[in-house]
Amino acid sequence: MRRVIKAAAIATAATLGLVACGGGSDSGAGGNTELELMVPSYGDKTKPYWEDLVKAFEAKNPTIKVKLEVQSWDDIYKVLDTKIQGQKAPDILELDSAGPAYGKEGLLFKADEIVSPATLADVVPAFVQSAAIDGTAYGVPTVASTRALFYNKELFTKAGIAAPPKTWDELLDSAKKISALGDGVSGYGMPLGNEEAQGETSIWAYGAGASWGDGSKITVDTPQANEALTFMKKMIDEKATQADPGATNRTPLINVFIQGKIGMITGLPPVVGQIKEKNPALQWAIAPSPTKDGKPATLGVADYFVGFKKDGKKQEAIRKFLDFFYEKDNYVKFNDNEGFIPATKSGGEAAAAKPELKEFIDALPGAKFYPATNPAWSTASGAFKQLVGQIQTKPAGDVLEEIQAKVDAGG
Repeated sequence: MRRVIKAAAIATAATLGLVACGGGSDSGAGGNTELELMVPSYGDKTKPYWEDLVKAFEAKNPTIKVKLEVQSWDDIYKVLDTKIQGQKAPDILELDSAGPAYGKEGLLFKADEIVSPATLADVVPAFVQSAAIDGTAYGVPTVASTRALFYNKELFTKAGIAAPPKTWDELLDSAKKISALGDGVSGYGMPLGNEEAQGETSIWAYGAGASWGDGSKITVDTPQANEALTFMKKMIDEKATQADPGATNRTPLINVFIQGKIGMITGLPPVVGQIKEKNPALQWAIAPSPTKDGKPATLGVADYFVGFKKDGKKQEAIRKFLDFFYEKDNYVKFNDNEGFIPATKSGGEAAAAKPELKEFIDALPGAKFYPATNPAWSTASGAFKQLVGQIQTKPAGDVLEEIQAKVDAGG
C-alpha cells in the first residue's frame, strides 16, 4: 500500500457547515435513497468489482441507488478534501487511516453505527482498533495486510542454509552467505528509498519492541528504534544487502527478488500473485519476519470504510450496503481480486485454504500499526522516507534525532 497518510486538515467553518447542511439530498427520483460511494483503485479489477456489486445490491434493494466513484490513490485525498470543503462529502468512503481520522472533526458515524453487530463481530479486533480515536472506532476494515519474509529456496540451498532465519543474527548470517554466492546476488533486499522507507523501518523497529507513539504523540527516537536502525546499518556495512539501500524503492526491488537475484525480502500478500505472473518458475517460500529475539512481530496495514453523518438520514441505507459488501462471498471475492487478505474471521478462514497466505493470516492478531490517526504521522512518514537511508553513512542515533526533530517541528 504505497501512500502517505494525509492529515484531515479541514477548516472548522467548513466542518460545521457540512454537519448542519447535510452535504446534499438524501433521496433521488421517486423517493429512492441515493448513496454516494467513493473508493480507491487498487488495480484493473477494482472498478469492475464495484460495478458488479452495486448492480447486485440494487437488485436486492430497489429503493436504494448507489452512485459509484473510483479514484486513484494519487488523487483521492485531493478530491475528498474538495468535496468536504464544498459540503459534498460521499456517504461511504473507503480510505486508509486518513478516513477514520475525520472522526476527530465529528463528521463520521461510529463503526458500530454503519454495520450490523454480526458484521462487526466478524472483523479481527486488532484491525478495528488500529484506527480508533480515543478508544472509539469510526472505520470498518476492508483490506488487511501484514508483512512476511519471502525467501528464495534455490539460493538457500546453494548457500547451505537449512531454514529461514527467525532472529536478526540469523538473518545477517544467512544474508551474508547468499551475498557471497556472487553473480549479482544480494542476501537481503532493504528498500529505504522514498517509496516506503517507513514500512521497512517499522518492521525492524517493531521487531525490537519499538512503537512510533499513539494518537496524541509521535515518538521516533527511542532506545528500541535505535537498536533496530543500528542493526539495519550493520546489515548494510557487512554487505548483506543490495547496494545503496537508501536509493532503493520497494517495487523495483521486489522485481529483482522475483527475477531470482535476492535471497530474502519483506513483502506483502500481493507479491504472491506477482511471482505467479512474472516468474512462476521461481522457487520461493514465506516465513515470519525475523525479529531481534525471534518473537512474532510485524507491520499491519488496513484500509477502512467510513460513513459520513451529514444529517443522519442515510444511516440505515449505509448499513445495508456495507453488510451486503461483507457477506462472505462478496467480501472474499473483493480480497481475491486485490490480492490482500480479509480483515474478517470468516474471510480469513476462506483465505487460509491458500497455503501461500498462511503466514500473513497467522500474523494478523499480533500485528502492529502506524499511529496514523495522529496528524503528525504524515510528517514522520515523510521524514523516514527522506532521511532514514542516511544510516548508510551516519550513526543510527543521529538519523533518528533528525527525524524526531522534523516531527517536533511539524514539517
